[in-house]
Amino acid sequence: MTDAKTRIDETVKAHDVVLYMKGNKTMPQCGFSSRVAGVLNYMGVDYLDVNVLDDDGIRQGIKEYSDWPTIPQLYVKGEFVGGCDIITEMTLSGELDQLFDANGVTFNKDAAEKIREANS
Repeated sequence: MTDAKTRIDETVKAHDVVLYMKGNKTMPQCGFSSRVAGVLNYMGVDYLDVNVLDDDGIRQGIKEYSDWPTIPQLYVKGEFVGGCDIITEMTLSGELDQLFDANGVTFNKDAAEKIREANS
């Protein structure tokens, strides 16, 4: 495993929820990263944000690590969940709530329901 892949592997296994994104949770640098960070922030999820723009090795390495070509990428308990479209769909269907519940990730269930209500 390359150095970047080793660092990625250690990071996703050391934290319950990790978002590889462009920018950070308080200042996303692309619309897709902003959408996923916005969902997690609104739902009150405690997560580590990793700015891929700070490190070209991580930026390329995360794509190879997950075999997924785009950023952002969300990991829960060391497992790749998906990018923006998948996280959006999972949020609206309630699957993200189920994933968090199944993995003991604390989140605001009322906030998750408000997201669904606003998008119905």
